[in-house]
Order: sequence, then structure tokens, then C-alpha cells
Amino acid sequence: MLSALTVGDILSILLFLSVLGTLLIGYPIAITLAGTSLIFAFIGNQLGTFDYAILNGLPSRYLGTMTNDVLVAVPLFIFMGLILEKSGLAEALLTTMGQLFGPLRGGLAFSVIIVGALLAASTGVVGATVITMGLISLPAMLRAGYCPKMATGAIGASSTLAQVIPPSTVLIFVGDLLAGVNQTAQLRLGNFAPDPISVGDLFAGALIPGFILVGLF
Repeated sequence: MLSALTVGDILSILLFLSVLGTLLIGYPIAITLAGTSLIFAFIGNQLGTFDYAILNGLPSRYLGTMTNDVLVAVPLFIFMGLILEKSGLAEALLTTMGQLFGPLRGGLAFSVIIVGALLAASTGVVGATVITMGLISLPAMLRAGYCPKMATGAIGASSTLAQVIPPSTVLIFVGDLLAGVNQTAQLRLGNFAPDPISVGDLFAGALIPGFILVGLF
């Protein structure tokens, strides 16, 4: 099977492993993605599997991304999550929910899951939610006598809801991608007036499953 791989296939695998390795070492994401890509572009050009002319299309791709009305929402959601963290609103919400569920067994864990779901819905970014909830709720849960495994599990589970509960940045990217794919597929089928797939449709479809996951957690 390895003999069937081309030079381009091998370079693609090495590129993926190099990006993963440099990220694990601790290099910044921007430098890692740009640096490793350019290095492997040079290697591919020397081996005859990559043409530098392809790089001429990067400016138009960058401009298209920056002028995309859908993707503009991503940094705004991240900014909103930072405001919630720095202003102390998320911590105040966790404290209030803790008082509400205080009489219940495991009430603080319930509070963490609910606040994590609300924060995930506000930011739409898993990483931001995990960091925020970890800084806010992990010390409180450990002081309350929770097992570290239980505490980190509750925080991690509630924070990953940002991928499902709208507004999710993952759904924004998927919606932008599906809109183009759906239009291309409908045109190939002869439908020259296809019904568009919007990000709002994905948000509506993910809302109920997101609430079900919150209830199951």
C-alpha cells in the first residue's frame, strides 16, 4: 500500500504531522500554519510536485474570506466571550446558579454544566469556553470537595457544547461551506434556482439537539 503513495501524498502526510508536532511543542498557530506550509511548498517545488504559481491565488482567497459576511461573525463571538470573562459576568452567573442549585446533591456540577452551556452559546468557541470555565469553576469545585476527575469532566463536557449550541463558530463555517456545495450540486442536477442553505437553518436544526445534550449531561 505504501508503494502506491505518490510523492505528493507523502508530503501531505508529513505536512500534517509537522503541523501537529509544532503545535504540540508550543509554537503559535499562525506561525506554525504559515511556516510549515511555505517550507513544504518549497520542498514540493524542488521535487516537482508543487508549482509556485498556485500561491498567486492566496490574495484573492484572503480577500474573499475577509469580505465574507458570514465569517465576520466569528471574531465578534470570540470578542463577546472575552467580554464575559473579563467583566466577571460569567463568574457572577456561576455564583448565582450555585446558590440556586446549592441544596441539591451535586448542585455545583449542575451549575457548571448550565453556565457552560450558556457561555458556549454566547461565545461559540470551545477553546474560549474551556479556558473561561476552567479558570472560574475549577477552583470552586475543588474547594467544594469534588474529585478532580469529576470537576474536569463536567467542565470539559459542558464546554464542548459550543460546537452544537447556536451560535456556534463550527456551524458558521459548515454553513458557509454547505451553501456553496449545495448550490454546485443543485446546478449539476439541472436545478438553476436552488433553495439556499443558510447558517440560520443549521442553527435551528442544532438547537433542540443542543438542549437534549445539556439535559443528558
